[in-house]
Amino acid sequence: MSDGSVQRQRRDQPAVPVLQEQRVGEILAAVPARGQWRYRPRRVGLLWRNRTCRVVAVFTLLALCGVVILALVRDQTGTDGFLVGLGLAVLPVPVLMTAFRWLDRVEPTPWRNLLFAFAWGACAAALVAILANSFATRWIADSDPGNADTLGATVIAPVVEESAKAAAVLLLLLFRRREFTGIVDGVVAAGFTATGFAFTENILYLGNAFGEDQQTDSGFAAVTVVTFLVRAVMTPFAHPLFTVLTGIGLGIAASSAPGRRTRRIAVPVLGLVLAMGMHALWNGSATFGRYGFYIVYGAFMVPVFALVTWQVVRARRRELRSLAVELPAYAEAGWLTPDEPRALASMRARALARNAARRRYAASVSSHQHHPAHAKAGAKEAKERGRAAARAVAEYEAFATSLASLRRQAGRGRADPDFAARELELLHHLWQRREIAGPALAYAARATHRRPPGYTAAWPPGRPYAGTPTPYAYGGPPPYNGNPNPYNSPSPYPAQPYGQQPYRQPPYTSPPYTGGPPA
Repeated sequence: MSDGSVQRQRRDQPAVPVLQEQRVGEILAAVPARGQWRYRPRRVGLLWRNRTCRVVAVFTLLALCGVVILALVRDQTGTDGFLVGLGLAVLPVPVLMTAFRWLDRVEPTPWRNLLFAFAWGACAAALVAILANSFATRWIADSDPGNADTLGATVIAPVVEESAKAAAVLLLLLFRRREFTGIVDGVVAAGFTATGFAFTENILYLGNAFGEDQQTDSGFAAVTVVTFLVRAVMTPFAHPLFTVLTGIGLGIAASSAPGRRTRRIAVPVLGLVLAMGMHALWNGSATFGRYGFYIVYGAFMVPVFALVTWQVVRARRRELRSLAVELPAYAEAGWLTPDEPRALASMRARALARNAARRRYAASVSSHQHHPAHAKAGAKEAKERGRAAARAVAEYEAFATSLASLRRQAGRGRADPDFAARELELLHHLWQRREIAGPALAYAARATHRRPPGYTAAWPPGRPYAGTPTPYAYGGPPPYNGNPNPYNSPSPYPAQPYGQQPYRQPPYTSPPYTGGPPA
């Protein structure tokens, strides 16, 4: 991306407060304590407005759906078939979860959202599907017994199942809007939902296959093996692929400007229709003749899977590039060093920074242990402090990514009323960890050759790390005045107690956001 396009993109975004180090304590005194990070005002009145009540109610409902669906599956497969199906169906689940979590590394979705999506797919969506499909198939059988199964598999099942799975992604978009910002978030939520649905469905299919093998009494579970190979080895991505199309549509809607109402409605509907169409084609492949399944699998499913995977990886790269676009404004204001935006826009540089901080702090502890009697305790302490340093860098990276996402959303006209407070809080978290993460990211930027154009080694006067020509000289003496503990280093600003109302006074004497966030 050219510098000119970057400048044009910045014009429409909120101004960044300029760092004045002599007033850091005054500025950051307005930031709340850790327990108040989320900016959600307390709601009183109706019981349903209580967050704990909502969480308990939702997961109780999902648990009841899970009990009912497991009872129905056990009734169809028998106890032995249910246990065999359960043991085999769980095998592809960690693989699929790991794949979707890998896609979500840039700005990870909270686990509570992912567990909700998986539970919805495995319990609520599966229960709706098994009841609706059974009812519709019986209703069709009354008028057309010969085609009831075919119509149920190719018409009823795709519509019911994809709608039930899409409901989980839509709920996350509506009620977890701040954590659902683009295509990658939609894909990951859809993938976890479909993985849960496929898990429950595989229990049913594998349990029934085991029951058939028990009836034939051939001594070899041929039907079970074939069913497992087809559903868990060859096509574990089938259900996730269908639902991911809906997730992409909802992700595009989430990243669209508020004024583009037609796009925000039409694209998710189109994604849902495509998901239903693919599902219908897949279910109907068995009716296309002897080789219908292999033709659909090789000529359609695999290419579409590759295309969707490429598109999702491309979207993730765009998320990374957005850090190099949004964060330089904070570097110019003094909150970040010039190296950090480029380093944060590279997954390789991020990992290198974490590993470098871990090794550096572990080595700084080990260098102080000379007596053999202290070697074991010193090794444990070095390991713990190395992990603490790596964790501080990882948190810094996560907060910086959230800051870039917040600013990107504001530039698109999607700024929340508490934009300024959220931005200040994120800057506070970055400031607390800058003494560890800043040098580590500078080292990673040098090692990966991710330096801004015209960069010089010496920091400009008045900026963080001023007067430090080599900010993180790995292999030299321990940084930060020789203090090996990343969490016991002196605070970069005077301690300021948080009051009852953390935002009762503005942190600046003049408004830091000229013009305010976009409406």
